[in-house]
Formats: sequence, C-alpha cells, structure tokens
Amino acid sequence: MSWRALARTSVATARVLVALILALVALPATAHELRPAYLDLHEVAPDRFDVLWKTPMAGDLRLAVEPEFSGAIVNATPVVTRRARDAAVQTWRIEARTPLRGQTLTIRGLETTLTDTLVRIAFADGSQWVKRLTAQEPAATIPVHPTATAVAVEYLNLGVLHILLGIDHLLFVLALLLLTRNGMQLVKTVTAFTVAHSLTLALATLGFVHVPQAPVEAVIALSIVLVAAEILRARRGFNGLAIHAPWLVAFAFGLLHGFGFAGALAEMGLPAGRIPLALLFFNVGVELGQLAFILTVFAVLAAVRRLRFTGLRWSALLTPYAIGSLAMAWLIQRVAAF
Repeated sequence: MSWRALARTSVATARVLVALILALVALPATAHELRPAYLDLHEVAPDRFDVLWKTPMAGDLRLAVEPEFSGAIVNATPVVTRRARDAAVQTWRIEARTPLRGQTLTIRGLETTLTDTLVRIAFADGSQWVKRLTAQEPAATIPVHPTATAVAVEYLNLGVLHILLGIDHLLFVLALLLLTRNGMQLVKTVTAFTVAHSLTLALATLGFVHVPQAPVEAVIALSIVLVAAEILRARRGFNGLAIHAPWLVAFAFGLLHGFGFAGALAEMGLPAGRIPLALLFFNVGVELGQLAFILTVFAVLAAVRRLRFTGLRWSALLTPYAIGSLAMAWLIQRVAAF
C-alpha cells in the first residue's frame, strides 16, 4: 500500500472512530429531547380522573406538548405545576362528561418534536390502557374493550423502545461484545445476559422481589465502568476472569439490569388480567431491540475492519475509554441524586 493510500485509510478510519466517540459523548446532551413525556390518568370516582402530566425540560423551558381529548372533558381542580429534576410535573383532576373509553387522545404539538409520549389510563374496574404516542402517531383511540392482541403489540413496542432508548443498557451490551474473543463466547455471553435480566425482570414485576430503583441505576452504571476497565486490561495483556468467562460477568450484572427493566415497566403499569401477557411481550421486545443493536454493531465493526491498517495503535482504546468515562459520569450523577 502506498503512503497516499495509507494516509487516506488512516483519515477515514480516524473519522469513523471519532464519529463513534462523539455519538457516545453527545447522547446525554440530547437526552432532554429523547426522554418521553408521560401522561397518567387514574380513575378515582365514576368518570373522574386524577391526572399526572410529566414533560421534559431543556433549561427553564418545558416541551410544548399538551394532551387533548375528543370528548367533553372539564377540569375539576386547578392545574398545579412543579419541577422535578429535569422535567415539569403537572397534576390536576378532570371530569369526563362523556365516557373516556372510545374517545381519541391527541398529544398536541408532539408531531414537531423528537420525543414520544407514554400514556397510561387506570380505570376503576382494574383495567388499564397503555399506549406510546409518537411524532408519526400523535393520536390514538382509547379502546372500549382492549384485546389481548392489542396488549401484546403495545408491550412489544414498549420493550423495543425501552432498550433502544436505554443508553446505559446498550453501552453495557456493547462492552460485552468488545469483551468476547470468539463466536462461542459471544453466544454464551449474550445468552447469559438475556437469561439473567429476564429472570429478575419477571421476579420484580410479579412482586416476588423488591429492590430500590436508585441504587440499581447506580450499580448499572458501575457495571459498565468495570467491564470497560476489563476491556482495557485485556488489551494490555492482562487476562482475568472477565476475559476467560465473560458469560459469568454478563449473568451477574444482567441480574441488576433486569431490575432496571422492571423499574421502567413498573412506571408504565401493567394491564389488570393480562399481566403475564404484557410481561412476556415486553421482554420479547427488549430482546428484539437488543438483537437489532448487536447486528448494528457488527455491521459497523465490519465496515471499520475493511479500513484496517497498522497506524493509530491507540484507536483500539478509544471505545472502552469512552464507554467507561461516560458510565463513570452517570455513576457520579446517580449516586449524588440519592
């Protein structure tokens, strides 16, 4: 290869690496727009609902989106607004002059944003309706009688959405991929992670285990830091347990990640009478999203390998350093929030 070709290859590879690192570092900066809004309605009396409306904030500005029903809805109490960390939380009570079931709910202004809105309506008879509204689909009709198929599809979508927006979970999966050295290790590691987080997700969601969410989120960040450190150790010639048996690391920390998934699912709520179905398809959605991410990583790595050259030896350390640094920032932030 001539020096000109080598220079061109070096520049191209450097650009790919820098783009990947900048994408990782830039994720927190876009989090305000990517965090979903949350609308929760709880029926406290016939056709009277307590409303909680939570919207992301960027600085002192609240995301300009508002819920709107197609039927006759009046406010029974004034709207009370407070700030909770980086979100605006509004609470009030409404009275539905026409039944809420069968009405169309629209999140006005959602089509001009990059975020989604998670909606949960809990009725007095114990039934629930959960729906994710997006910029492409800012409105939906509240079903009179939700079907099992509708519940399965919605929770499948929620599972995919949660893993793809769960940057910490994705970074842990990426770190696991970098930790493995061959195809068999990769299969064992991904399988161990899947089994572990599926187990604790089920146990926590069904109420067999209760773990405080804040410490779980902090330890999830710590798990990413530790795996990134093991990748760096391996690339310097020190091979420990994490290198010889990465599936053990994946299983141990996967248990914690399952509690993280359970916390997110608890916020969404589960439909009465269809909890096993919703749990199953939420978990299937998580696995599908995880698989899509892994395939994307393989595609990126295959493209980078085509540009392989002997220069820039430090480039192999960029990704684990970026992952570890970002996770350490999360760890400090989450511990400070206790």
